[in-house]
Amino acid sequence: MNPPRTDARRHHDPATRGFASDNYAGAHPEVLAALAVANGGHQIAYGEDDYTAHLQQVIRGHFGAGAEAFPVFNGTGANVVALQSVTDRWGAVICAESAHINVDEGGAPEKVAGIKLLTVPTPDGKLTPELIDRQAFGWEDEHRAMPQVVSLAQNTELGTLYTPDEIRAIVEHAHGLGMLVHLDGARIANAAASLDVPMRTFTNAVGVDILSLGGTKNGALFGEAVVVLNHDAVRHMKHLRKLSMQLASKMRFVSVQLEALLAKDLWLRNARHANEMAQRLAEGVRAVHGVEILYPVQANAVFARLPHDAAERLQKRFRFYFWDEAAGDVRWMCAFDTTEDDVDAFVAALKEEMAR
Repeated sequence: MNPPRTDARRHHDPATRGFASDNYAGAHPEVLAALAVANGGHQIAYGEDDYTAHLQQVIRGHFGAGAEAFPVFNGTGANVVALQSVTDRWGAVICAESAHINVDEGGAPEKVAGIKLLTVPTPDGKLTPELIDRQAFGWEDEHRAMPQVVSLAQNTELGTLYTPDEIRAIVEHAHGLGMLVHLDGARIANAAASLDVPMRTFTNAVGVDILSLGGTKNGALFGEAVVVLNHDAVRHMKHLRKLSMQLASKMRFVSVQLEALLAKDLWLRNARHANEMAQRLAEGVRAVHGVEILYPVQANAVFARLPHDAAERLQKRFRFYFWDEAAGDVRWMCAFDTTEDDVDAFVAALKEEMAR
């Protein structure tokens, strides 16, 4: 049989690297190989395929015998579906002011899911029981949206990490107030790699009720999953996934990617490498006079402050984003395919622009 013909042409330079987002990276070759394995022939649509069934075994190996995965297309979809499943129409979600669900999802939790977000300013992106209490009140007040869920991100939008004990304390506090806990795990692999613990250590083992499990930022082509950890607290997940336009007809192609990442150690290898490149970047940046690192570098993100004009010139050489343009704050992200040479070239360019 002749190999399949393609008329596709490459429209980019595959050697180009940036530090804007781990979403800029392509798919890991092992993930692409898994997609090829799943291709061909017919499989039942909408999640009744063999690959989605096998993914459940893989997920239970990471998150316990009761865990169940619901593959979705993207991270915003995972968060919206997860939060809908654990809130009433009058319910509210307490989150950090800097949380992705508050600042980077286009209002989807509020507009699509109809959920009020009750935000709390944090110095480092992390909630605490004391910070949660600033919004955890008014359950009997019909004039106020009812706090029903606390949403954490691991790692946070500022690149910081919760320890398992910190999450346990939050879960115990939230449960004691009658609230549930959602964890946004878009970069959960980076957190586990940095903490050097299994993902279960800061999720089901400490009482988290529902999880958004990331894949795209860690080497998948596309696809995330909502992982239900507390079935008693979650309602109508199958219907909400469809209602939220997150039910893939050819779900095997989402599931096989998550299986490729999670069945062995690809998820951990990718995350460790990205984290190591961020540490190398931070080390190089600290040696550049006039550049300040803003937060502890605990995963694959480096937040820094430098003169605005230097940052603009550097952006013409390497793609990255301003985090707070008025203050001169920027975010530099490393991915599974970032190389030492990429980092060293970026640091050299940073030194040149700061010296001008």
